[in-house]
Amino acid sequence: MTASIEVRRHHKIEVNHLDRLAIVYVRQSTLAQLQQHQESTRLQYALVHHAATLGWAPERVLVIDDDQGKSGTSAAGRPGFTRLVTEVSLGHVGLILGIEMSRLARSNRDWHHLLEVCALFQTLIGDTDGIYNPADYNDRLLLGLKGTMSEAELHILKNRMHQGKLNKARRGALGTPTPSGYLRDVYGQIQLDPDEQVQQVIRLIFRKFEELGTLHAVLHYLVEERIQLGVRERTRAGGGLLTWRRPNRMTLQNLLHNPMYAGVYAYGRRQVDPKKKLAGRSSTGRVTLPPSQWHVLLKEHVPAYISWEQYQQNVARMAANRNIASLSGAPKRGTGLLSGVLRCGHCGHRMVVSYHTALGGSALRYNCIRQVSDYAGSPCFSCTGAVVDHWVTAQLLEALTPVSVALSLEAQAALNRDREALDQHWHARLERAHYEAERAARQYRGVEPEHRLVARSLERAWEQALEAERTLKEEYERHVHLRPRQLTPAEILQVQTLSTALPALWSASTTTMQDRKEVLRLVVKQITLWGAVNDERMDVRIEWQGGNVTGGQLIRPVARLDQVSTYAELCARVEAGVTQEKTALEMADELNAAGLRPPKRRTTWNAAQVRSLAQRLGLRFSKGTDGRAVPSRRPPRAGDWWTLDGLAQRLNMPVVTLYGWLHRDIVKGEQLKQGGTWRIWADDAEVRRLQVLRAEPIGARQHRQWVSKATSMLEEPEVRDVSP
Repeated sequence: MTASIEVRRHHKIEVNHLDRLAIVYVRQSTLAQLQQHQESTRLQYALVHHAATLGWAPERVLVIDDDQGKSGTSAAGRPGFTRLVTEVSLGHVGLILGIEMSRLARSNRDWHHLLEVCALFQTLIGDTDGIYNPADYNDRLLLGLKGTMSEAELHILKNRMHQGKLNKARRGALGTPTPSGYLRDVYGQIQLDPDEQVQQVIRLIFRKFEELGTLHAVLHYLVEERIQLGVRERTRAGGGLLTWRRPNRMTLQNLLHNPMYAGVYAYGRRQVDPKKKLAGRSSTGRVTLPPSQWHVLLKEHVPAYISWEQYQQNVARMAANRNIASLSGAPKRGTGLLSGVLRCGHCGHRMVVSYHTALGGSALRYNCIRQVSDYAGSPCFSCTGAVVDHWVTAQLLEALTPVSVALSLEAQAALNRDREALDQHWHARLERAHYEAERAARQYRGVEPEHRLVARSLERAWEQALEAERTLKEEYERHVHLRPRQLTPAEILQVQTLSTALPALWSASTTTMQDRKEVLRLVVKQITLWGAVNDERMDVRIEWQGGNVTGGQLIRPVARLDQVSTYAELCARVEAGVTQEKTALEMADELNAAGLRPPKRRTTWNAAQVRSLAQRLGLRFSKGTDGRAVPSRRPPRAGDWWTLDGLAQRLNMPVVTLYGWLHRDIVKGEQLKQGGTWRIWADDAEVRRLQVLRAEPIGARQHRQWVSKATSMLEEPEVRDVSP
């Protein structure tokens, strides 16, 4: 027999409302509330009976509880609220019931959006206080006030909790998770982990980062030496049990960025940026702030592994190691010594290194490509890397020579400290393995022999502990055998003697490019290069870390003879030599004596280069035995006929490029005799056409040819076979 339900229809409920659904919206903000405050959940589900008393049939009451455990601060990430608004927008809902308005939304934006939709589709809203019609102004005013109070209530609660937490943090009493190497005592105070091996590993990580300089190098060292990190279990079941885990990049990064290792209690290191927060995801939008913007920073509050100054240096070094344009990045293995510290003097941006793979990757250049990559323009500056590297190396060695002995002694001390740290780590591991074996033996001896079920398990555990101890001893013996032996006093004296010959150590095969770059960055802050594109001279400026500046002018190899700054003087001297009927070798000696340099990578002139320059100027040499110059000149132009050199100068292009145009039929020409010189036909109109062609970007002509070929293929009529 079914119990009857007494219907008490509200005067605002009409027949058209009863023809549609009544929706009961159920929501709790957190999963903890679902588990610990179940009475509120029961009250919300009891609204189904309340809907029946208002006149809705039980089968016409829909319960939406998809948003259990989700906050009402935003509609994002709440599929139940989205479903509710959708049903109202389709005209399917006559009444929305909630235990209070805060269950539906705690955001004025979402709340008023729901009111607009409900007013448009004649949907009522009800709670334990009554029934409201959003289309009625008075009810709308009351609903708006309830929504505002709901949002304000959340703000007041959150602000009160935040202020309490902040006040507790200012005293350093707010509990925060302790990283590896720390734990809390019975009084809640943060102390160093009592396990000496855990402390040794933490100190070793900081010391190796100071020595190696990069996170990857530290990780590689730990993996190579089979060093693991000691971590305390935080779960209630673990009970602070110490476990050893393989190091990884993220763990090391968090460890080096954690200020607690510098003895600092910090709160507010990562705060929420509203612009970066994703809707419906409460854990997003957090950004790391500098120490000046932290809420709380208490120095010397906990025992420290490193100093605060060392922590700041580590953070700055990791930031500088990032591979972005504004930073130098970590030293790599490439042969470009100045990579990361070289800047263009024309635009101020960082110059990049390029290696010529056709030459086996040995030839390097420094290029400023910002204008090319960002604006599709011409490169600011480019130069051969060897010239700059050699000059900077000379300046660096000159600056480091007075302190080379002190550096060698410090390096020796660092090697000894590293050896001692590894020995301590291995001895701690051996001691722990021996303890585990002895502990397993005591457990086995303590069991009754007749209790074979337990004895067999303890016997296997003892055997496993003994095997682990034996394996660890073998690994330690291999480690001792493979590691570099300790230097004898005679070898130490030899190292100190060699330290006075710093250039030899710099050029030694055992010194890697990464080592050289590390040394360079310790003393050099920035190097700036600038110079004209068509000039072999370039200026260099070194900014040292101490603030001093060293400048100089270098000669870089250029591709063409007309790019040499002394080109006019060279031409004048060659013309004078031809007039005096000197040989090419005599002219080469005069040019070398005058200190005039040829292009490319040569430092002196020879007879062949002089003949090439004379031919470029339209001069020639006789075929006699002495090879003396004949004072005759072929004019660069005779009517519409040009010499190769003359037209190349007119178009401001290399002769070899014009010669390639001749063989590709871009220009018209003829050879005066078999194996003789060429002359090219070009009237004024043809010269203008060639100038336009010369000014086109690389690949424009090939693109035009491809478009022309593709167009002709599309326009070609289709031939069909109509034969039977």
